[in-house]
Amino acid sequence: MDYIYHYLSPAMLNVALEREMEGDFILGFSESQKTYLDSSFHWQPLRIEQETNMMFNPFVTSSRRKNRKRSLNAPPHICRKTMSSPLSNGLRQKYDVHSMPICKDDTAQVIRGYYKCQQPGKVVQVYRKKYAIYVERVQCEKANGTTVHVGVHHSKVVITRLKLDNDCKKILGHKAKSHQVGKDRGIYKEESAEKVYEELKVQLLLFSIKTQSNQKKRMAWWLSC
Repeated sequence: MDYIYHYLSPAMLNVALEREMEGDFILGFSESQKTYLDSSFHWQPLRIEQETNMMFNPFVTSSRRKNRKRSLNAPPHICRKTMSSPLSNGLRQKYDVHSMPICKDDTAQVIRGYYKCQQPGKVVQVYRKKYAIYVERVQCEKANGTTVHVGVHHSKVVITRLKLDNDCKKILGHKAKSHQVGKDRGIYKEESAEKVYEELKVQLLLFSIKTQSNQKKRMAWWLSC
């Protein structure tokens, strides 16, 4: 239930009581409070309880504390999926993939934040515990004169070149295949429909043979008894 607090005048209170009788909402007043209205007060506080039909999953928490704990203490294989960055337009058209988990030796460009509009640089390190990546040209100077890499969030970069190892190729193929299946969902060609129909006919024939053999076994058992 959602609670909305209003301050109504006596005239508006009567309108609210009439609307409550029609079933629009429920007033947070008892019967005695509804009938009694002190004329010395020009405004009366009301609590209106609106009836909502929202569905909640009891197994998923909405606590900020628990969600922060779960995200900050996530295992590395979950952090790897979470730290996904979008691909550039050229890579999207080439591989038909929107985003990929960023990893070391990829080439990325910062497009948001303080260090945006710089040249693309190679990813030096992926710090999954802090959800930060270190790009080659994103550096700052310390007080003692040394230069260090600055951590950048994975959502602020665009991947311009991928390190195509065996794992990366496997993920690209899997994502492109699932994307194509999503595009063709609900579209059946004549050949595929005929193939599905033939498979169904074979399954029905096998089911009928199985049921007939079971009936024969039951009949033989009944006669033996």
